[in-house]
Amino acid sequence: MAESSKPSSNEVILDVAALCKNFGGLSAVKNFDLKIKKGELAGLIGPNGAGKTTAFNLITGIYAPTSGNIAFKGDSLAGLSPFEITKLGIARTFQNIRLFPTLTVLDNVRIAYHAHAGYGLMDAFLHTPKYQVKEKELTERAQEFLAVFNLHTRQGEIARNLPYGEQRRLEIARALAANPYLLLLDEPAAGMNPNEIASLMDLIHFIRDRFDLTILLIEHQMRVVMGICEHITVMDFGEVIAHGNPDEIQNNQRVVEAYLGRGSAELVKKLSKERANVA
Repeated sequence: MAESSKPSSNEVILDVAALCKNFGGLSAVKNFDLKIKKGELAGLIGPNGAGKTTAFNLITGIYAPTSGNIAFKGDSLAGLSPFEITKLGIARTFQNIRLFPTLTVLDNVRIAYHAHAGYGLMDAFLHTPKYQVKEKELTERAQEFLAVFNLHTRQGEIARNLPYGEQRRLEIARALAANPYLLLLDEPAAGMNPNEIASLMDLIHFIRDRFDLTILLIEHQMRVVMGICEHITVMDFGEVIAHGNPDEIQNNQRVVEAYLGRGSAELVKKLSKERANVA
């Protein structure tokens, strides 16, 4: 797999500050801070229940924050709907694949393009020449897009009949068809075998460079996170406990404790010292 290139810009494309989300008396996210630079490939990790997907849902407008601010390309996202946020240039995938399972592979991508269809309801109802021309253009664009993801030979198949790894690729393709600046991937490697994971890592690098994207991913597969992410944020119990590059995160004692528990973390540290002394 090709080594990742570093972000070429210091421009902060996503700036999340003091974000909080309460559900009744439960604080799911507390004082969450995150800055992502244009072109960066960043990771958001933490134990189960740490608040990672809730943070994604806040960024994409599925949940309204209790307090705090989310700025995208310098503009606040406060009060915007998921549809409005998508139009601004943020797209996402979900932990559980959310395709249109009874539609074809081609139609799953065509749907994403319809936000930029360029014709009105009356054109669609009457099948005007404008509608026909635009629909042809959308189909051709979707087919070109599927070719990029090596799914063009599957375009006529029903989405639910694809192998799991190809369903994941189709979901990512559909998200990218919305023409985002920022792509959020929620556990893209979930359920994949080692070969599929290796292909996914190559794919994420490819789409970042090919489409000039900024990517933030949630992932439990440390092979993926440590292998492709340039900057990592770690959450535990709704709060950020660490920011850093992969080496810094792997050697952060608080992060190790969050994943393994204090006793296990101390044992790992002790064994590491013993191995170093032997060497």
